[in-house]
Amino acid sequence: MSNLVLKKVLFICFFLVTNAVLAQHSKINMVKFQSYDDYPVYLKGDLGVTYCSNKTIVKLWSPNVEETKINLYKKGDGGVPTTTENLLYDPKTGVWQIVLNGDYHNTYYTLQVKNNGNWSKEMPDPYAKGVGVNGNKGLIFDATKTNPLQWHSDKKPLLKSFSDIIIYEAHVRDLSIDASSGIKNKGKFLGLTETNTKNDFGQSTGLDHLKEMGITHLHLLPIFDFRTIDETKLDQPQYNWGYDPKNYNAPEGSYSTNPFDGLVRIKEYKQMVQSLHESGIRLVMDVVYNHTSSTDVFDQLVPGYYYRTWPNGKRSDATACGNEFASDRIMGRQFMVETLKYWATEYHVDGFRFDLMAVHDIETMNLISKELRQIDSTIFLYGEGWTAGDSPLPMEKRALKNNAKKLHQVAVFSDDIRDGVKGHWSKVTEKGFVSGNPDLKEVIHFGIVASTNHPQIKYDLKRGYAQFPYSDSPTKVIGYVSCHDNNTLYDKLKIANPKATEQELTQMDRLANTIILTSQSIPFLHMGEEMKRTKMGVENSYNAPDSINKIDWNWKHQNVTLVNYYEKLIQLRKNHPAFKMPTEKMIQDHLEFLNLESPLLVGYTLKNHANGDLWKNIRVYFNGDATAVTQKIEGTWNLICNGELIDEKGIQSITSGSITIPARSAVILYQY
Repeated sequence: MSNLVLKKVLFICFFLVTNAVLAQHSKINMVKFQSYDDYPVYLKGDLGVTYCSNKTIVKLWSPNVEETKINLYKKGDGGVPTTTENLLYDPKTGVWQIVLNGDYHNTYYTLQVKNNGNWSKEMPDPYAKGVGVNGNKGLIFDATKTNPLQWHSDKKPLLKSFSDIIIYEAHVRDLSIDASSGIKNKGKFLGLTETNTKNDFGQSTGLDHLKEMGITHLHLLPIFDFRTIDETKLDQPQYNWGYDPKNYNAPEGSYSTNPFDGLVRIKEYKQMVQSLHESGIRLVMDVVYNHTSSTDVFDQLVPGYYYRTWPNGKRSDATACGNEFASDRIMGRQFMVETLKYWATEYHVDGFRFDLMAVHDIETMNLISKELRQIDSTIFLYGEGWTAGDSPLPMEKRALKNNAKKLHQVAVFSDDIRDGVKGHWSKVTEKGFVSGNPDLKEVIHFGIVASTNHPQIKYDLKRGYAQFPYSDSPTKVIGYVSCHDNNTLYDKLKIANPKATEQELTQMDRLANTIILTSQSIPFLHMGEEMKRTKMGVENSYNAPDSINKIDWNWKHQNVTLVNYYEKLIQLRKNHPAFKMPTEKMIQDHLEFLNLESPLLVGYTLKNHANGDLWKNIRVYFNGDATAVTQKIEGTWNLICNGELIDEKGIQSITSGSITIPARSAVILYQY
């Protein structure tokens, strides 16, 4: 080879190597991709901000933009940047990165990207863990400086089995905003840290009430940063449930005592978790990954990638909220996994409820389950096993209720038992079993066995409910009759039974949740059911005022007998493992339905020390009729629930005679 040729070869090699290095570290990305599948992926858990006292690293995954820059601010609202720097691009990973040398604790920032020659708006990155007021700027911070005293020794309440779980759903603002709560930090995270709070009649409210109820898990409606509340105007009336996500990794500022200081909301959230744990209650976060309130952050920083589309390019909308998160794309899945892991580790969160979970694919949900249980095997996951519309995600891949057997330790809500007990959620005048509908007995049977396979259930493919046993474990089904959606239990019963007296409505309320709390599924209560909570007939109160949504704690005084009944009912379930068998096989072996002719009378026996229960046999009756019924009973039984009272020590002994089940009531007996 001649010297000239050798020089040319060396020059070409040098040119190629140099350009590769430049591309690796360039602040400009000119690579174009044919499809999202061609994008490089980055599966390390350090996207967003990684803070150290001597440097901060910021990373943004965005393979399809041309430039990226960061703007640094002293404050979380307004002002001009103190610094603007370009990020460097790595074409192998699709990640833009910058290293900020020095201590940047309590520094706010925004990112911008250039796409097709145009710069995006300023905004936090999708992984922002701290934010300023209204979530418009991200926050760089030292997480250890947001920890309350003794945070390092925060201890989760004991949970031996998922079958022990009893969930209570509430909204941060509803719980404490009314004057009757006696809570100082009304509508705030700190409201759930206060003890010895009383209503106007000296009865416990807030956290103390939750402890009295005996629940194991408090499910809070969205407490991540959401869009609809203007945090700069908290002196003005505002309300929202919070199903409009803005920043997934940061707490909601309107629930803090100072939304202008991004550190305050973080610390106060942790104080809330700490107080709940000290009170023996675990926390469930309601998470909303199925859609975003605005597409700004995802769509501008990573154009197009995070949202599903139909083959014709039109955005899909299975959420009925304008967009649909693409959980089945690798980096969409990675985002969900990493953000959930962050809440579980940094905030000690104990469980997650997934809004419109069937918008997500089964593979993603199972990966989430696997990853979270490597952190804490007692983290509980559940969600709505349905969508609000059609999706390009194939039916067999959706985390639907009917695909529950494909989900690994992820539970689904049972709309079967919900509508069977009280009547169809959208047909507001339709009666349920507890108010005399004779067509729902088999649905009640199906709910009692937690939608599992039982030899005595008459499955009917023609029916809307109880079509087939979609669950293979009772801990994969959530039994409930009411939640934040639709009418409260009391309002639904009142609308469907306009001529019913208050006494009759109370009977229906009692019977409804006696069915839920003695069934084999995981029980779920809507806050206030125990005191006949009303929203004045407002069916969808997501943005209704406090006057509609608040808990009036004086209801507790007005319905003290009902509240006491709920407390005793919860304690009965906790004390007796027969009501919470952990496997389908155990239910098949130990739960036997009685052959009762009346379509409004359900009866069953939990036999032979079910699940190691001290009581040998437990007999349960549910009467949905408006008149009392009498049943023959053999042997000696101890009555512990007569429809109005629960006393585990025994109300009376019955020997080889009969038992009367009052109208719209439950009766429970046992024998050794």
